[in-house]
Amino acid sequence: MNASSLRVFVALEESIDGASLREAFPAGTPVRVLTLDEAGDRTASELQEAADLVVVGCAEAREQALDLVAAAVRQRSDRPVVVLYGGSPNGFLERAFEAGADDLITLPQSASQLAFALEKALARRRGVGAGAGSGAMVTVIGPKGGTGKTLTACNVAVALALAGSSTVLVDLDLQFGDVGLALGLRPERTIYDLAVSGGSLDGEKVDGFLAQHPSGARALLAPVRPDQAAAVGVVFLREVFDILRARYDVVIVDTPPAFTPEVIAAVDSSSELCVVGMLDALSLKDTKIGLETLAQMGYPSEEVMLVLNRADTSVGISQADVEQLLGRRPDVLVPSDRAIPRAITDGLPIVVAAPRSGAAGAFTALASRYSNVPAGTSDGAQRPEPEAPARRRRLLRKGS
Repeated sequence: MNASSLRVFVALEESIDGASLREAFPAGTPVRVLTLDEAGDRTASELQEAADLVVVGCAEAREQALDLVAAAVRQRSDRPVVVLYGGSPNGFLERAFEAGADDLITLPQSASQLAFALEKALARRRGVGAGAGSGAMVTVIGPKGGTGKTLTACNVAVALALAGSSTVLVDLDLQFGDVGLALGLRPERTIYDLAVSGGSLDGEKVDGFLAQHPSGARALLAPVRPDQAAAVGVVFLREVFDILRARYDVVIVDTPPAFTPEVIAAVDSSSELCVVGMLDALSLKDTKIGLETLAQMGYPSEEVMLVLNRADTSVGISQADVEQLLGRRPDVLVPSDRAIPRAITDGLPIVVAAPRSGAAGAFTALASRYSNVPAGTSDGAQRPEPEAPARRRRLLRKGS
C-alpha cells in the first residue's frame, strides 16, 4: 500500500479498538476514523466520498453497519468496501456481501494480517495482483434441476479447451455435483480438500487440486459427500474465483438449481451469465423466474445468454410460445440427441463423443462466444484485456 496515494475512511463500533487497524497502513496514510453513529452525518459522507478505501467494523450484527456499506457502494462503485466483524456469523456474512462489501474480515486479527487482507481487497478492485484476473468467468445457472445445466457447462468447457483456450470448470453444486461423472474424472482431490487444506491460497496451490481432462480442460470437482459442503464458504470461493481468472482464459462455473449464497457469490464474480432451460412448461416457468431474479441483481435479461436444451422436442410448445413466456428469444437452441445419454454414461461430453451432431454444434457455437483467444493465435498467446464489469447489485440488497 502506498501511503501517499491512499485515503481511508473507517467507521467502527465503539467497542472495537482501532489501534491494530491504524497500524495496518503505512505510516503517513490519511486514515479518518469515526464511530458508526458519527458516520451518518453530512461531514462523514463527504469524507467517505473522497476515500479510496472504506472500512466498516462492528462486534455484532448491526443494521447501521450494513446501511453504511450499502451507502458507500451507491456513492462510489469503483473502490473497495471491507467489513471487519467480531461476532458470530449467523448470516451476517451473507448480508454484508448482499449490501455490497468486497471482503469480510473476522476479528481479532493482528496488524500484519489486517494489512494483508486490506491489500488483497485493494488489488482486486484496482485490477492488479494475484487476485485480479482478466479471464472471462461464465456462471451457468439452471433454476430448475434436470434441464441439462451440467451437460451444458461440461460441453462448453471441453469445447473451449479443444479450441485452444485454457479452461477450468468449477463444480459449485457442493452437495450433489456431477461434473466428475459427466467428464469421467475421479474425485481424488476436490474443492472441499482445497478449502480445508489450511494456509493461504495461490495459483500453484489451487492448480494442485484440479483434475485434468484429456481435452486439456481442468476441473475443480465437488465434494464427495453432502456434509462436506459446509466447509466451502463464500469468502473462500471469491478468492478461488479471482485466482482462477488470473490464470485461465475462461472459468466456467456449474451451479445447483438454487440461488444459494455460494451461487450469488459466483454470479457477482462473473463476467458472463448463462441460463439453461428446457422445452417443458415447468422448466420454462422456473427459467422465467430465474431471469427475473437476475434482473433484480442488476443483470437485465438481454445481458444473459439463454440456452434451451431439447429445443426440438414435440411437447405442444412452439418457439413463439417460448418467446412470449420468457419475453425474449433463446440465444442457443440445443436439439435432442440419443447419443447424449450414452455419452454421459461413458463419461464423455457430446462434443467429443459425437462432434458432428447437432447438439455438439450448438455447444461449440456457445463456447465460441466465450473464447478470449483471438482466432489464429496459439495457446498461451496474450489475451486482450477485457473491460472491467460494472459492479452489480447483490441479491436482496437492502433498499433495492
